[in-house]
Amino acid sequence: MEKKNAIIITAGYLDSSNGKTAHGLIRGTERFSIVGVIDNKSAGKDAGEVLDGKKRNIPIYASIAEFAKGGADKAEYCIIGVATKGGVIPESLRAMLKEALDHGYGLINGLHEYVSDIPELADLARAKGLEIVDVRKPKKFKDLHFWSGKIKTVTCPKVAVLGTDCALGKRTTTRFLVQAMREAGFKAEMIYTGQTGWMQGAKYGMVFDSTLNDFISGEMEHAIVSCWENERPDIIFIEGQSSLRNPSGPAGAEWIVSADATSVVLQHNPARKQYKDMEFYPAYIADPKDEIALLKMYGANTVALTINTAKMSQEDARKYAEQYNKELGIPAILPLEDGVNSLVPLFKKMIEESKK
Repeated sequence: MEKKNAIIITAGYLDSSNGKTAHGLIRGTERFSIVGVIDNKSAGKDAGEVLDGKKRNIPIYASIAEFAKGGADKAEYCIIGVATKGGVIPESLRAMLKEALDHGYGLINGLHEYVSDIPELADLARAKGLEIVDVRKPKKFKDLHFWSGKIKTVTCPKVAVLGTDCALGKRTTTRFLVQAMREAGFKAEMIYTGQTGWMQGAKYGMVFDSTLNDFISGEMEHAIVSCWENERPDIIFIEGQSSLRNPSGPAGAEWIVSADATSVVLQHNPARKQYKDMEFYPAYIADPKDEIALLKMYGANTVALTINTAKMSQEDARKYAEQYNKELGIPAILPLEDGVNSLVPLFKKMIEESKK
């Protein structure tokens, strides 16, 4: 895959959870080379240092015009790196997208509203011969797949990376796990289930929340079976979405029931008591022990707990990890702070057992 140079618009949200698409791309992508971030709030800094204190040589510019004028690298694409309320493209963002097209950059959009449905932007892109990619645009009916049962032909371990809520870093942990297993000498693959996974270059997957309900199980199965048939991996990790009990969009059962994942890595933030952006609603995030019991009822064993440490001191997070390790009898780790290499022997054993 030839990587294309791209800039990311974060519009003042780089240092917030609304910028999680940008966060993933800054941490790594095989599809694009990120040469700049457009964020007026953090202009002049390094995007990696703003994200997690690690310098990644990705400069932040106050505007697209400033990047075009002073950027050391040219860009072919401009990526929307923020999640907006309702997934719509507000006027302020439309103006930035028009500016990107005026400077000759194609647009990559992962929001629910499609740039290609905005006449002013679509017409301008067409006139300039620039590409618009609306990642969430559903497949055509003829390209969709019903569930068939072929998932049982996949004999390598399939591990679902699920969570107790949305926006917890499940995709990042999935990528870490794939990278750790590859570095350990195994052939590991990731199944993406969201728009950012595609932007990061994952080869197999589907956009879960843009797939017609009748085809979700089939599309997930098709992605996994295709990965198995084409790559013959030792292990497959499947990116999770939302959580089993999130009332605004419950998800997770499909990963176990339809994708036949028999093992789960569960991501959790002990400091978060209510579902993201739903503090007004009387629903509370389950204790990991209860979530693991529910996952077991669906048919999957939880083999590790990964802790998101947002809004926590590292000292408190490590205390929680130690507590969960004792209570649950499984490894409880901090993936961002410590990596996931400690879990490699666990998955190595799974691979060995699958080949007996």
